[in-house]
Amino acid sequence: MTKTAVITGTSTGVGHGAAKALIAAGYRVIATVRRTADAERLKRELGENLHPVLCDVTNPEQVAMLPDHVKSVSENGWLDVLINNAGIELIGPAELQSMEDIRALFETNVFGLMAVTKALLPVLGTDPNAKDHKGRIVNISSIGGVLALPLLSSYAATKHAVEGYSHSLRRELRKLGIKVIIVGPGAIKSAIWSKHLPKMYEGTAYETSMAKIKAMMQSAERTAATEDSIGAYIRTLLEARSPKARYVFTPGRLQNWTIPTSLPHGWVDGLVGKMLD
Repeated sequence: MTKTAVITGTSTGVGHGAAKALIAAGYRVIATVRRTADAERLKRELGENLHPVLCDVTNPEQVAMLPDHVKSVSENGWLDVLINNAGIELIGPAELQSMEDIRALFETNVFGLMAVTKALLPVLGTDPNAKDHKGRIVNISSIGGVLALPLLSSYAATKHAVEGYSHSLRRELRKLGIKVIIVGPGAIKSAIWSKHLPKMYEGTAYETSMAKIKAMMQSAERTAATEDSIGAYIRTLLEARSPKARYVFTPGRLQNWTIPTSLPHGWVDGLVGKMLD
């Protein structure tokens, strides 16, 4: 039987890569986007097994319709995979970020993810009528969700929330047979660092640090993973009989993950501080 997946935030990046990989593997993919133009482009690109849906994860009415989309697309009415990928970034000093922007960040990255999960849990297998059907949930976090680089405080806070929610939910759903998996990517090729910064930081205490972290991120992007490579990685872990609770996907894993997570916090603080001095 053909499997069905819901992927949020599929217009670009991780979500787009995952949609391509699952379509290639024979899935029917319900892909959420916020713009009609993106829906039309994805349909042209990925074909008949791609079912684009206009859904902003912060819109309760649109989120509430997702189970109906699953029932209309899935062969058996149930959902095999939910990939919670929709997210936004907020870069800059905590002091200079507006609370309005911070709340908007949490609405998308945390509350939107929780709302989509809550809406789709019945069709993933919590409904008593699901019997032996047990779906899987993949929540996209980030290395920043654990390492918490400076000038990404609010973004890191949202990813810490996703990590905590995912660990608790995994244990909560274990007896029902629904797997919850965290994927923490490192740098993914995008245009984010060509768009950000400038003048609002000039003349502030953070001007030099912002310029240096921008240069660091632009350098990392040159060797960043592609959306196709992480899409293929996600497809592979979905095939694992007993998936791990958390996966890390990053180029240069030793220096970008293993060493920083093994050292004492004070050492990491000092190393990061030197890079921004």
